Amino acid sequence: MKLSEYFETASGLGILATSDAAGAVDAAVYAKPHFIDEENVAFIMADRLTHRNIQQNPRAAYLFKEAGDKYVGRRLYLTRTKEIQDPQLVGEMRRKKYPEVAGRYGDENKFVVYFKIDRVLPLIGDKE
Repeated sequence: MKLSEYFETASGLGILATSDAAGAVDAAVYAKPHFIDEENVAFIMADRLTHRNIQQNPRAAYLFKEAGDKYVGRRLYLTRTKEIQDPQLVGEMRRKKYPEVAGRYGDENKFVVYFKIDRVLPLIGDKE
């Protein structure tokens, strides 16, 4: 199964971990990534700590745990490639993937941050 198909069908909780230039780590709850293709994803970010960290250190890790009692999911190791501040694009991405939240949040101070997927691992273990 393609990674994009997995994220399209799986439900669960996602955590995006980043660190600043000095290595101070942060972790924040994030929705599933928006797949550009099988090697690139994007996240919508507010101008908060995670976004500031990614400006200083382009590397991040996204941990996704599927809903349920078992420890099943994926870990994505990412490198930031670019970002765009475009309220219209943010709104379009939200409507496409999460129509139930469209219009609930302001899109004006949000960024679409793009990442290259460097490595994918299961939630537990080190076998790709």
